[in-house]
Amino acid sequence: MDADQIFVNYGDQAKKMVKELLSKIKIEDEINKDQLVALKPNLIKASKSKEGATTDPNLVSGIIEYLQDKGFKNMIIMEGSWVGADTEHVFQYCGYQSLSDKYDVPLYNLQNDNYITKTYQGMKIDIAETALKADYIINLPVLKGHCQTIITCALKNLKGCISNSEKRKFHRQGLHKPIAYLNKLLKQDLIIVDGIYGDLEFEEGGNPVKMNRIIAGQDPVLIDSYAAELLGFSSEEIEYIEIADIIKVGQSNIEEAEILELNKDQSEKISYSSYKLKKLADKIDAQEVCSACYGSLMHALKRVEKEGKLNNLKEKIKIGQGFKGQTIKGIGIGNCCQGADKQLIGCPPSARKIYKFLESII
Repeated sequence: MDADQIFVNYGDQAKKMVKELLSKIKIEDEINKDQLVALKPNLIKASKSKEGATTDPNLVSGIIEYLQDKGFKNMIIMEGSWVGADTEHVFQYCGYQSLSDKYDVPLYNLQNDNYITKTYQGMKIDIAETALKADYIINLPVLKGHCQTIITCALKNLKGCISNSEKRKFHRQGLHKPIAYLNKLLKQDLIIVDGIYGDLEFEEGGNPVKMNRIIAGQDPVLIDSYAAELLGFSSEEIEYIEIADIIKVGQSNIEEAEILELNKDQSEKISYSSYKLKKLADKIDAQEVCSACYGSLMHALKRVEKEGKLNNLKEKIKIGQGFKGQTIKGIGIGNCCQGADKQLIGCPPSARKIYKFLESII
């Protein structure tokens, strides 16, 4: 796997999907079987993955099964939940204790770890010793919005590898620079993003949008730039991505990336119960729509709403396979709606492309 490659697999069967990805990437060729492989999910609090805040344990299960089948035995799962949450309880509630018992893979609570102070450009950061000792870190963030940093994905997920006091300090320092600097001090080797469910705007979940995809790559800056596009933003709008690019944690130019898609999502009936999501969904006429395409449109509409322009949409946006071959009056999103008066092609188009398109016509 090359650093400029991003693999995407669509669907909602996390275990099956991640095994398919790993078989393409062949990470077993990059790691010595005796090395310590650390899996770092996003388990900020006791919340099920369908709420859009935490990494699906089925994703982790698929990785463990794949690596164990290849002869890997030295694996751990490590995480330090956010300040105020008990990581042991989070492990239990989110299904990771059962996973640990089933596969005999130890859980490491990084809230109780020893910490080693590392320094980059004068900034001192206390990092968990367990994370620093790992030979190969597989970072497993969730694709979601964030109330302070706009998005959170690969770069920010390493924040679970620092002490609680360091997390408080990060917030005092404004998050962006320390997040970027942390990634200069602690290297992640492979990123597999859980993009099946991700919250629309908050790290803690509660308004999950189903986007039905997992994403894999080696460059956390490139992965986060791609994640930003999926959620409706450019990398330039996310300060910590720009800083990480400048200090050469990775590179953020999506135009130079090779995007490799393994398959396409399947259509399904989608409905949302939360008021925030229903308000956006009321602007959509969906027929046999795929979650990946619908999720991108929801994130784009959220950005339109934030700018006070949602009511400028006087007609419902058409989306989905049910519109294939039809002449459509008004707005159509995706390849299935190429018969629309105003159309944006893509399968699926990113939220950023949809947002820029809508911005140009409303």
